[in-house]
Amino acid sequence: MPHNPNQNKLETSIGIKFKKPEILNQSLIHRSYLNENKNLKLESNERYEFLGDAILEMWISEVLFKMFPVYSEGDLTNLRALIVCTQNLAKVATSFNLGDYIYLSKGEETHGGRQNPSILADTFEALLGAVFLDQGHKASFEFLKNVLSERVSEISKQKIYKDPKSIFQEIAQAKRGVTPHYQTLNESGPDHQKVFEVGVYLNDEMIAQGIGNSKQKAEEDASIKATEILSDD
Repeated sequence: MPHNPNQNKLETSIGIKFKKPEILNQSLIHRSYLNENKNLKLESNERYEFLGDAILEMWISEVLFKMFPVYSEGDLTNLRALIVCTQNLAKVATSFNLGDYIYLSKGEETHGGRQNPSILADTFEALLGAVFLDQGHKASFEFLKNVLSERVSEISKQKIYKDPKSIFQEIAQAKRGVTPHYQTLNESGPDHQKVFEVGVYLNDEMIAQGIGNSKQKAEEDASIKATEILSDD
Protein backbone atom coordinates (compact mmCIF):
# COMPACT_ATOMS: atom_id res chain seq x y z
CA MET A 1 0.00 0.00 0.00
CA PRO A 2 1.32 3.49 -0.82
CA HIS A 3 2.39 5.75 2.04
CA ASN A 4 1.07 9.28 2.28
CA PRO A 5 3.69 11.48 4.00
CA ASN A 6 1.01 14.06 4.79
CA GLN A 7 -1.24 11.60 6.60
CA ASN A 8 -0.29 13.03 10.00
CA LYS A 9 -1.39 16.45 8.79
CA LEU A 10 -4.82 15.08 7.87
CA GLU A 11 -5.12 13.43 11.29
CA THR A 12 -4.34 16.78 12.91
CA SER A 13 -6.92 18.54 10.73
CA ILE A 14 -9.72 16.19 11.73
CA GLY A 15 -8.55 15.74 15.34
CA ILE A 16 -8.25 11.96 15.15
CA LYS A 17 -5.12 9.85 15.60
CA PHE A 18 -5.65 6.49 13.93
CA LYS A 19 -4.65 3.34 15.77
CA LYS A 20 -4.10 1.66 12.42
CA PRO A 21 -2.83 4.25 9.88
CA GLU A 22 -3.36 1.78 7.04
CA ILE A 23 -7.12 2.11 7.57
CA LEU A 24 -6.95 5.85 7.01
CA ASN A 25 -4.71 5.27 4.00
CA GLN A 26 -7.18 2.82 2.46
CA SER A 27 -10.01 5.35 2.73
CA LEU A 28 -8.11 7.74 0.46
CA ILE A 29 -7.58 5.44 -2.56
CA HIS A 30 -9.80 6.57 -5.43
CA ARG A 31 -10.62 3.98 -8.08
CA SER A 32 -8.69 5.93 -10.75
CA TYR A 33 -5.43 5.35 -8.84
CA LEU A 34 -5.76 1.60 -9.35
CA ASN A 35 -5.52 1.90 -13.13
CA GLU A 36 -2.00 3.32 -12.95
CA ASN A 37 -0.82 1.12 -10.08
CA LYS A 38 -2.06 -2.37 -10.94
CA ASN A 39 1.18 -3.92 -9.69
CA LEU A 40 0.35 -2.80 -6.12
CA LYS A 41 -2.79 -4.98 -6.07
CA LEU A 42 -4.81 -2.36 -4.22
CA GLU A 43 -8.53 -1.97 -3.60
CA SER A 44 -10.37 1.33 -3.94
CA ASN A 45 -12.03 3.09 -1.01
CA GLU A 46 -15.53 2.24 -2.23
CA ARG A 47 -16.24 -0.41 0.41
CA TYR A 48 -15.34 2.17 3.07
CA GLU A 49 -17.59 4.67 1.30
CA PHE A 50 -20.48 2.18 1.49
CA LEU A 51 -19.98 1.89 5.24
CA GLY A 52 -19.59 5.63 5.77
CA ASP A 53 -22.78 6.37 3.83
CA ALA A 54 -24.78 4.17 6.22
CA ILE A 55 -23.17 5.74 9.32
CA LEU A 56 -23.84 9.25 8.03
CA GLU A 57 -27.50 8.50 7.34
CA MET A 58 -27.97 7.03 10.82
CA TRP A 59 -26.30 10.01 12.51
CA ILE A 60 -28.13 12.74 10.62
CA SER A 61 -31.48 10.94 10.95
CA GLU A 62 -31.10 10.83 14.73
CA VAL A 63 -29.92 14.45 14.91
CA LEU A 64 -32.84 15.78 12.85
CA PHE A 65 -35.38 13.58 14.61
CA LYS A 66 -34.38 15.10 17.96
CA MET A 67 -33.83 18.64 16.65
CA PHE A 68 -37.24 18.97 14.97
CA PRO A 69 -39.83 17.01 17.01
CA VAL A 70 -42.80 18.43 15.10
CA TYR A 71 -41.47 18.06 11.55
CA SER A 72 -43.26 15.67 9.21
CA GLU A 73 -41.51 12.71 7.64
CA GLY A 74 -41.40 14.59 4.33
CA ASP A 75 -39.69 17.64 5.82
CA LEU A 76 -37.17 15.49 7.67
CA THR A 77 -36.42 13.48 4.53
CA ASN A 78 -35.89 16.58 2.38
CA LEU A 79 -33.73 18.24 5.01
CA ARG A 80 -31.62 15.11 5.38
CA ALA A 81 -31.19 14.92 1.60
CA LEU A 82 -29.85 18.48 1.54
CA ILE A 83 -27.36 17.81 4.31
CA VAL A 84 -25.97 14.59 2.81
CA CYS A 85 -26.02 15.78 -0.80
CA THR A 86 -22.82 15.85 -2.85
CA GLN A 87 -22.47 19.62 -2.81
CA ASN A 88 -22.71 19.89 0.97
CA LEU A 89 -20.39 16.99 1.73
CA ALA A 90 -17.86 18.39 -0.75
CA LYS A 91 -17.93 21.72 1.10
CA VAL A 92 -17.31 19.94 4.39
CA ALA A 93 -14.46 17.94 2.87
CA THR A 94 -12.94 21.13 1.48
CA SER A 95 -13.01 22.72 4.94
CA PHE A 96 -10.18 20.43 6.03
CA ASN A 97 -8.55 20.11 2.56
CA LEU A 98 -9.41 16.44 2.12
CA GLY A 99 -8.72 16.68 -1.62
CA ASP A 100 -5.01 17.18 -0.94
CA TYR A 101 -4.68 13.66 0.48
CA ILE A 102 -6.60 11.53 -2.04
CA TYR A 103 -4.71 9.02 -4.19
CA LEU A 104 -5.73 9.86 -7.76
CA SER A 105 -4.55 8.91 -11.24
CA LYS A 106 -2.48 11.56 -13.01
CA GLY A 107 -5.28 12.00 -15.52
CA GLU A 108 -7.93 12.53 -12.84
CA GLU A 109 -5.70 14.99 -11.02
CA THR A 110 -4.98 16.90 -14.24
CA HIS A 111 -8.72 17.30 -14.80
CA GLY A 112 -9.33 18.81 -11.37
CA GLY A 113 -10.09 15.65 -9.44
CA ARG A 114 -8.96 17.14 -6.15
CA GLN A 115 -11.71 19.75 -6.45
CA ASN A 116 -14.32 17.43 -7.96
CA PRO A 117 -17.41 17.57 -5.69
CA SER A 118 -18.35 13.95 -6.36
CA ILE A 119 -14.86 12.63 -5.51
CA LEU A 120 -14.67 14.82 -2.40
CA ALA A 121 -18.09 13.73 -1.14
CA ASP A 122 -17.39 10.05 -1.78
CA THR A 123 -14.00 10.25 -0.06
CA PHE A 124 -15.56 12.02 2.90
CA GLU A 125 -17.89 9.05 3.33
CA ALA A 126 -14.95 6.66 2.97
CA LEU A 127 -13.04 8.59 5.61
CA LEU A 128 -16.04 8.34 7.93
CA GLY A 129 -16.08 4.59 7.34
CA ALA A 130 -12.40 4.49 8.28
CA VAL A 131 -13.03 6.40 11.51
CA PHE A 132 -15.73 3.89 12.42
CA LEU A 133 -13.51 0.89 11.67
CA ASP A 134 -10.56 2.27 13.62
CA GLN A 135 -12.25 4.12 16.48
CA GLY A 136 -15.78 2.80 16.73
CA HIS A 137 -19.36 4.11 16.73
CA LYS A 138 -18.93 6.87 19.31
CA ALA A 139 -15.86 8.39 17.65
CA SER A 140 -17.47 8.37 14.20
CA PHE A 141 -20.52 10.22 15.53
CA GLU A 142 -18.27 12.70 17.36
CA PHE A 143 -16.35 13.31 14.13
CA LEU A 144 -19.61 14.07 12.30
CA LYS A 145 -20.71 16.38 15.08
CA ASN A 146 -17.44 18.33 14.80
CA VAL A 147 -17.42 18.72 11.03
CA LEU A 148 -21.13 18.82 10.12
CA SER A 149 -23.01 20.51 12.96
CA GLU A 150 -22.43 24.02 11.63
CA ARG A 151 -23.72 23.07 8.18
CA VAL A 152 -26.75 21.34 9.73
CA SER A 153 -27.60 24.55 11.57
CA GLU A 154 -27.16 26.71 8.47
CA ILE A 155 -29.27 24.49 6.22
CA SER A 156 -31.93 24.02 8.88
CA LYS A 157 -32.53 27.79 8.95
CA GLN A 158 -33.84 27.68 5.39
CA LYS A 159 -37.60 27.89 5.24
CA ILE A 160 -37.94 25.49 2.32
CA TYR A 161 -35.91 22.33 2.02
CA LYS A 162 -35.18 21.34 -1.54
CA ASP A 163 -32.88 18.66 -2.86
CA PRO A 164 -30.85 19.26 -6.07
CA LYS A 165 -33.34 17.43 -8.29
CA SER A 166 -36.22 19.57 -7.02
CA ILE A 167 -34.20 22.74 -7.57
CA PHE A 168 -33.43 21.78 -11.16
CA GLN A 169 -37.05 20.83 -11.81
CA GLU A 170 -38.19 24.29 -10.74
CA ILE A 171 -35.60 26.00 -12.95
CA ALA A 172 -36.44 23.75 -15.93
CA GLN A 173 -40.15 24.40 -15.59
CA ALA A 174 -39.61 28.14 -15.23
CA LYS A 175 -37.19 28.49 -18.16
CA ARG A 176 -38.35 25.77 -20.54
CA GLY A 177 -41.80 24.81 -19.31
CA VAL A 178 -40.67 21.18 -19.17
CA THR A 179 -40.35 18.63 -16.37
CA PRO A 180 -36.96 16.87 -16.51
CA HIS A 181 -36.59 13.12 -16.70
CA TYR A 182 -33.58 10.89 -16.03
CA GLN A 183 -32.21 7.96 -17.97
CA THR A 184 -29.48 5.49 -16.99
CA LEU A 185 -26.83 5.57 -19.71
CA ASN A 186 -24.41 3.00 -18.38
CA GLU A 187 -23.67 0.70 -15.45
CA SER A 188 -20.18 -0.68 -14.88
CA GLY A 189 -18.18 -2.52 -12.26
CA PRO A 190 -18.94 -5.46 -9.97
CA ASP A 191 -22.06 -5.48 -7.81
CA HIS A 192 -20.29 -4.09 -4.74
CA GLN A 193 -18.56 -1.32 -6.75
CA LYS A 194 -21.17 -0.27 -9.29
CA VAL A 195 -20.72 3.00 -11.15
CA PHE A 196 -23.81 4.54 -12.73
CA GLU A 197 -23.92 7.14 -15.50
CA VAL A 198 -27.20 9.01 -15.82
CA GLY A 199 -28.41 11.67 -18.20
CA VAL A 200 -31.00 14.31 -17.36
CA TYR A 201 -33.26 15.34 -20.24
CA LEU A 202 -35.69 18.07 -21.14
CA ASN A 203 -37.88 16.44 -23.76
CA ASP A 204 -35.31 14.71 -26.03
CA GLU A 205 -32.43 17.04 -25.20
CA MET A 206 -29.84 15.76 -22.74
CA ILE A 207 -28.80 18.69 -20.57
CA ALA A 208 -26.10 17.03 -18.45
CA GLN A 209 -24.65 13.70 -17.36
CA GLY A 210 -23.84 12.58 -13.83
CA ILE A 211 -22.00 9.69 -12.25
CA GLY A 212 -22.23 8.03 -8.84
CA ASN A 213 -22.10 4.72 -7.01
CA SER A 214 -25.91 4.63 -6.97
CA LYS A 215 -28.57 5.82 -9.40
CA GLN A 216 -29.71 8.38 -6.84
CA LYS A 217 -26.23 9.90 -6.55
CA ALA A 218 -25.77 9.89 -10.32
CA GLU A 219 -29.11 11.66 -10.82
CA GLU A 220 -28.17 14.19 -8.16
CA ASP A 221 -24.82 14.83 -9.83
CA ALA A 222 -26.55 15.30 -13.20
CA SER A 223 -29.14 17.68 -11.73
CA ILE A 224 -26.44 19.84 -10.10
CA LYS A 225 -24.58 20.16 -13.42
CA ALA A 226 -27.81 20.82 -15.30
CA THR A 227 -28.80 23.55 -12.84
CA GLU A 228 -25.49 25.33 -13.51
CA ILE A 229 -26.03 25.06 -17.27
CA LEU A 230 -29.59 26.41 -17.25
CA SER A 231 -28.72 29.12 -14.73
CA ASP A 232 -26.09 30.44 -17.16
CA ASP A 233 -28.58 30.58 -20.07
